[in-house]
Amino acid sequence: MLLKVYRLIVQHLSFIILIYGGRFGVQLGPAVPCFACPYVNGCGGQCYLMGLQGYIGFGISLADFWGFEGLRALFYLAVFIILVVLLGKIWCGWICPFGLFQDWLTYLRRKLGFSSLKIEPETLHKLGYVKYILLGWLILGPILVDLKVLHPDFYLPFCQMFCPAKPILPVFGGEFRHFALDTTNLVTRIVTTSSLLVTGGFLAAMFARPRFFCTFCPLLAMIHFLEPLTLLKLKKEPLLCHGCGTCQRVCNMDVEEVCLEKEKKDVQVVDCINCGDCIASCSAKGALGFSFAGKTLVSSSRELSLGLKTKKTSA
Repeated sequence: MLLKVYRLIVQHLSFIILIYGGRFGVQLGPAVPCFACPYVNGCGGQCYLMGLQGYIGFGISLADFWGFEGLRALFYLAVFIILVVLLGKIWCGWICPFGLFQDWLTYLRRKLGFSSLKIEPETLHKLGYVKYILLGWLILGPILVDLKVLHPDFYLPFCQMFCPAKPILPVFGGEFRHFALDTTNLVTRIVTTSSLLVTGGFLAAMFARPRFFCTFCPLLAMIHFLEPLTLLKLKKEPLLCHGCGTCQRVCNMDVEEVCLEKEKKDVQVVDCINCGDCIASCSAKGALGFSFAGKTLVSSSRELSLGLKTKKTSA
């Protein structure tokens, strides 16, 4: 399937740039809307979640907020918003290095002949609320540190305690130190123990089920809040849909709404990562597609689902 091939190429190029780009002079800054982990030595870009946690405390004091650091925080927030508006959840499905890592685990599982872990849609929907809890924690934690309510070692509460990418992605840069237990004090023991337990649990779950972490990703929640502004969207023509259910069967996120929608054309939902597998697998011409600023970029067809190149017709 041509669309899947293009996606694989983009994913691997993005992985190389975001994980190793800094070693070759490529630096995309600290406002990247995907898990480009800043803990990777020589990374080519940094996940915005770290910057958000690092700068959010400046909003408490007006003196800090209107100082250099506060204005820099606003600048990176603006960059993040612009990047999301331009590409939406393509950051998740096509660019995110940690997303590709999850896809590698799924490929390995299938090669070994293990079946995927099944979770009921109702349960999956409830689990999806965790991403908003994590988003709230990463916003509240730095504020509580700034107010002296929490210990300073909690200054990056999501990265330090709950992000599985922090220990895993640095391994691709030759670093394993984030898998160690920090015994400096009680807080560092709690933080690193939490990180190791969460990472171990997610590693097992990501092997058992495609894109499992994406269900809990607070960055996905942030991008979803900006979705009304995004230019790139997943669109459906309900009248052209055959109702075969292929889009739901191939969806790694188990999104049902795309298949079930019978009226609306905008089928971009919170857990959709815009991987495009539904488009690539749909044989109904024009039923599904990506649009940018209202213009169709690619749409489903029998030729696309079979991996065939469409023939050009003469005028």
